[in-house]
Amino acid sequence: MRVLFVVQGEGRGHLTQAISMEKLLRGNGHEVVEVLVGKSESRRLPGFFIRSIQAPIKHIISPNFLPTRANRRANLSRSVLYNVWKSPEYIESMCYIRRRIRETGADLVINFYELLTGLTYFFFRPSVPMVCIGHQYLFLHKEFRMPDKNRCSSFLMNMFTRFTSLGASRRLALSFREMKDDDRHKLSIIPPLLRQEVFEQEPLEGDYIHGYMVNSGFSEYVCRWHGEHPEVPLRFFWDHWEEEPVKKVDDTLWFYQLDDREFLRQMSGCKAYASTAGFESICEAMYLGKPILMVPAHIEQECNAYDAMLSGAGIVDEGFNLDKLLAFAKDFQPNQAFPLWVRSSRHVILSELEKYTYKASYKNLYQGVIGN
Repeated sequence: MRVLFVVQGEGRGHLTQAISMEKLLRGNGHEVVEVLVGKSESRRLPGFFIRSIQAPIKHIISPNFLPTRANRRANLSRSVLYNVWKSPEYIESMCYIRRRIRETGADLVINFYELLTGLTYFFFRPSVPMVCIGHQYLFLHKEFRMPDKNRCSSFLMNMFTRFTSLGASRRLALSFREMKDDDRHKLSIIPPLLRQEVFEQEPLEGDYIHGYMVNSGFSEYVCRWHGEHPEVPLRFFWDHWEEEPVKKVDDTLWFYQLDDREFLRQMSGCKAYASTAGFESICEAMYLGKPILMVPAHIEQECNAYDAMLSGAGIVDEGFNLDKLLAFAKDFQPNQAFPLWVRSSRHVILSELEKYTYKASYKNLYQGVIGN
């Protein structure tokens, strides 16, 4: 089966899922022919992704959220206006996606929550089946309960999620825990898709707090707390490519550019983890048994944090108040069922995707007969 990936390039979650998926497919005899990554002018594609993906990588200009002037949370109104202004470029990207589906000879498209893929299928109707994967699809499940606050934002996010999966044959909803499938919404519930490197880590309890912030503006919270507690070592990762690879503020506060191997190494040895509530890193911390403080930057991350809290992963805060995290860590007990659920992911995901293998085999056989 020849598979084309289209990946949203915002944050690190969808990128690491694509790395894991490519390795899983290649290890089971399938071919990833190309990876299209949605990017914006404000972000760079992390080096770890370029080094890890074997298939050719091509960029498409894609919609994204713009942060507030403080570079912390997403500015919804500013983002909408900006993306409307950029719409001619997005139309070009959709035409490019359609062309790459055809020219690569893909048998299946896997969409990692990229909006333009769903719109391409809505407007151009490619014949190749598309499967969408992401935690966000769980929010469409009939039994999922959204956080009570900000219902308007929740409605808009779910509308966005539906748009990413227009024309999809199936939605694979990554979940912290087992739930029944929801066929009405074409939903299959699957475990988190973590990279092999996560399973190779040996968790230890160090003396430092590890962290990741999707918007570098949150560093002000961290620096302020550090000024009051300079004795606590902090090692935070950020997407701030203008800075040096490792910014050493002093002996106990370091900021790192995003490097996934170093990120996991630091996570495996930390005392606790603080994050802007991206699904992937929450799962990694849960698997390694780390207490988590989640600081959502937008509505999607608020839902991630709410769902993770229901699964016993950690606590939620509006800023990086690490006092709360240290207090929570004292009596924290890891979710013992979660690692078992995660380890079943490869079998569950392959069984979902290989339903399309037979269709691909018949198509290739038919094309071979016609060619002869």
